[in-house]
Amino acid sequence: MTSISSNSSKESDAASWLHDYGDDLYRYALTRLRDGPAAEDVVQETLLAALKAQERFRGDSSVKTWLIGIMKFKIIDHFRKSKRDIQSDSLDQAFSSEGPGFDPSGHWNSTINYWADPDAALQQERFLLVYQQCIDALPVAQAQLFLLKESSDLSSDELCKVMNISTTNNLWVILSRTRKRLRDCLDKHWFNAE
Repeated sequence: MTSISSNSSKESDAASWLHDYGDDLYRYALTRLRDGPAAEDVVQETLLAALKAQERFRGDSSVKTWLIGIMKFKIIDHFRKSKRDIQSDSLDQAFSSEGPGFDPSGHWNSTINYWADPDAALQQERFLLVYQQCIDALPVAQAQLFLLKESSDLSSDELCKVMNISTTNNLWVILSRTRKRLRDCLDKHWFNAE
C-alpha cells in the first residue's frame, strides 16, 4: 500500500494540512452548511479522518481533492445527525400545493423571465454574492436540501433518509419549489435588478 509520503513533501506533511487547506475546506463546508461552528466541526472531523486514513491515500489525486472527498461524507454525516432541524412534517406542510408560485391545483401560477446569458453571469463576482444571498434567504431546511442535492451523489432515497422526508415524491416537490424560489430571487435581484 502506498502511503501519503509518495507525494511531494509539502503535500505529504499531515501537520501542514490545516495551514495549507484549512481555509478552502472551511469555505467549502460553510457554503454547504450555512453554519460557521458546524463548518469548523466538519473541517476538524475531516482532518481527523484523513489523518487516520493517510496510509490508504494512494496519491491518485491531490491532497486537497482527497480531503474534500472525505469532507463530502462528513457533511452528509452532519445532515444525518442534525435531523432535529429538519422535520418531515414541517417540510411537507411548508410546501403544500398552495405555496408561493402555485395555484390551488398545484400548477405554476407565474411566468419565468428569459435569462439572456447565464454563463456570463456566473463569472461575475457580484452574481455569486447575490446567489449566496438568495441561498441564505431560503428556509434552512430548503437550503440544506438544495445544497446537499447539488453537492453530493446521493440517490433520492438516500436524500430522503438524510433529510427525514417521507417520500421521494415529496423530495422532488420540495426541490422543485426550492429551485423556483431560488430562480425567482435571482430573477428579481440579479437578472432584473435596476
